[in-house]
Parts: sequence; C-alpha cells; structure tokens
Amino acid sequence: MRINNKQINKLSRLALLVKKDILEISYKAKVGHIGSSISIADLLTVLYLHILKVNPKKPFDPKRDRFILSKGHAAAALYSVLHRKGFFGKDKLLTFCAEGGVFGSHPVYDLKLGIELSTGSLGHGLPVGAGLALGLKMNGGKPLPRVFVMLSDAEMNEGSVWEAIMFSAHHNLDNLVAIVDDNNYQAFGKAQDVIKMQPLKKRFRSFDWGSKVIDGHSIEEIYKALSEVPFRKNAPSVIIAKTKTAKGISFLEDKQEAHYFPLNREQYKRALVDIEKLNL
Repeated sequence: MRINNKQINKLSRLALLVKKDILEISYKAKVGHIGSSISIADLLTVLYLHILKVNPKKPFDPKRDRFILSKGHAAAALYSVLHRKGFFGKDKLLTFCAEGGVFGSHPVYDLKLGIELSTGSLGHGLPVGAGLALGLKMNGGKPLPRVFVMLSDAEMNEGSVWEAIMFSAHHNLDNLVAIVDDNNYQAFGKAQDVIKMQPLKKRFRSFDWGSKVIDGHSIEEIYKALSEVPFRKNAPSVIIAKTKTAKGISFLEDKQEAHYFPLNREQYKRALVDIEKLNL
C-alpha cells in the first residue's frame, strides 16, 4: 500500500510535534530517556495517527486495536502521541514526572488515558500482548482487533520474550505485531556488545514469524510495513525498525549519553533547533 506525499508531509509534521513534546516534557521534568523516546517517535506517530483503530471517545471499545509499549522507559513518546490522538490535553501532558502529576516515567494502566498496560520491567510486554491476541482471536469477530507491541532491541535478551515468540507462532497469532526499536543501545553499552542478537530477522523467521526490516525514521517505509501486516498467513509479524537513538539531535544522536542524559536549558534550545532541521 502506497502513501502519497501529502500524507507523508502531514505525518512528518506531526512526528516533529511529538519530538518537540518529548523534549519539552523531559526538559521540564529534568529526566532522561530522551534518546529512547526520540528513536520511536516516527514509528508511534504513524501507528497511532494513521493505522491503529482506537477512539479516544470510546477507550473501552472491545473492538479497538491494542498497543503495548513494552520498552516503558520511552513513555514520553507514548504520552505525546496519546495527547496528539486526543486522549487528553496539553495540561495533563505537562504533568509528566511532576509531583502529583498524571504521568510517571513509565506507563501505568489507564484505559481512559489510552494506556493498555503498566510497563517498564522489560520482557513483559510481548507475553501479555500474545495473551491478548490469543483471547481476541478466540472471541472472534470481524474485523479482528490487532495487538501491537513495541520492544527495544536490548529487550530481546529476555528469555520471556522468546517464550512469547514461540507461543505466538504455535497459536498462529496473525493479529499480533511486534515492532523492535533496533537502535543498538541499552543502558550500559551497545546492544551487540552486551549480548549478540543479530540478525534479528533471521532469528524471528526461524521461529515462524513473518518479518520485515525497515528504516524506522522513514514515514513511507513505516506506513507501508504497518499497512501490510500480517506478512504471512496464520503467522505473527515483526517489524525490525532500524533507528538511531536521539535521531537528529547533533550532540546526542547515536551516543550512549542519550539513554539517561537530562537536558539543561542551553541543550534543550539546541535540541529544538536540531530537530527542526529534519523537516527542512
């Protein structure tokens, strides 16, 4: 399925707003995980604002698609897209990590706010997503609701993830889509230096998943991949998104510091200028 230039430009502008939100709320809260959030901003923008069947006016709709942010430390990106989708206003978004605020550094289950699962302890999102997908498939109904799960590449080190991968293939969960944010960084180093997991596409295929590798910052490639799932009949799908941590921020892009690094005022202003350049 193709996407026209007008749609690409619109989604690119929305993704820029999401990145600005991430920088603003992270700066105000003086918290890190900016790199992890920026790396998935394009992916979540296309998913929520063009693909996912969710309605802020009907947050409990049993026919809705589900999204789980298994890499819960990138919550700033999720909160921004939920705000842009219309689940809540900017006033709530700005309470991120504030005393008495609505949102913490990791998502907490609240369907009224569009949050399907409390996450942060890595390795839990895909197992829960697999269970949801199986339950939805057993209940039947057309169209069949889908479950999307966003994981980090470092999260693939968790044994529970591979148990869920085997379980999902065994039960032919073609309504389950995993998205791996493959930015090659984790808390204390490069993912490949901690535990070698590449090539992920080959590993998933060996477990009978349909798989596709894309540029996780290309609106067109993201849209095309999400529009084509399931990639194989009667099989779960995985999109391995090649990304860069803190994409576009000159002093943080593809650097370890982006994982925990909070911004001072000068760095915040510089980061805003940098990401604006991406849309020129």
